[in-house]
Amino acid sequence: MSASLATRRSVALFLAAGTLIGAAALPAVADDHDHDHGQGRDHRGSHSSLVIGEVQYDIRGRGNRALNREWVEIKNTGRHGVRMLGFTLTDRDGNRYRFDDFRLAGRSTVRVHTGMGRDGQDDVFMNRRQQIWDDRDTATLRDNHGRVVDTMTWGHRGDHRRHHGHHGDH
Repeated sequence: MSASLATRRSVALFLAAGTLIGAAALPAVADDHDHDHGQGRDHRGSHSSLVIGEVQYDIRGRGNRALNREWVEIKNTGRHGVRMLGFTLTDRDGNRYRFDDFRLAGRSTVRVHTGMGRDGQDDVFMNRRQQIWDDRDTATLRDNHGRVVDTMTWGHRGDHRRHHGHHGDH
């Protein structure tokens, strides 16, 4: 009877170890999808994790340095990266920045600067020669189908209003 009990304990221990190993392997598989670097498909609905963060506008000064101190942050609050090819960021007057083949990693932020510069992982540049963001303005982020992902309005009666995840066409 003790040999049978020892065998049952060994089998139970083996199964428990297999379960733990299997559970530990699952996050690694999910992480592989997070590191596709824009080569594969995006996760379904993943662009809903994008929000407009801080905005720095109406900067005093002249030249490219002042223009690059004017920016809009886009945050990916989700865990998975989002390929932003064809996404646009516009102001109230219709000035538009179109994202090229850019991928915003999970839990990351990119600043869209008004002036000229070299695009990188944390900063992209509109390559404009004059300021576009006013002290009373609206920033709108749209996906590659023109659907509104997020909007932020500021300077109207001193308040900031946000509308996350609005998918209507404006």
